Amino acid sequence: MTEKSREKGKPPAEKAAEKPSAKPIAEKPAVEKPAAVVEKPEEKKPPKVKKKEKGAYTRYKIDEKGSVTRLRPYCERCGQGYFMADHGDRYSCGHCGFTRYKRA
Repeated sequence: MTEKSREKGKPPAEKAAEKPSAKPIAEKPAVEKPAAVVEKPEEKKPPKVKKKEKGAYTRYKIDEKGSVTRLRPYCERCGQGYFMADHGDRYSCGHCGFTRYKRA
């Protein structure tokens, strides 16, 4: 059987479906890949500066006579050995959180 004889026996709707469309299907444009990815040179970060631990000499004052005086008070709750931090208008303990306000 030839193709023409096959098409004669089919209804007209099927004949139209088999025919290729007159308009060609447009292809999607190819996406261009970047030729080479340019990497920025890594900037050298400055090394982190570690805080120096303050010694005991920052909490005491030695007079010319040799007498030692404390510069900050001890915590009232924790007792001796726990100095309170000086925050301008108050003293606070870093161990227990106790705060004592200075008189104005």
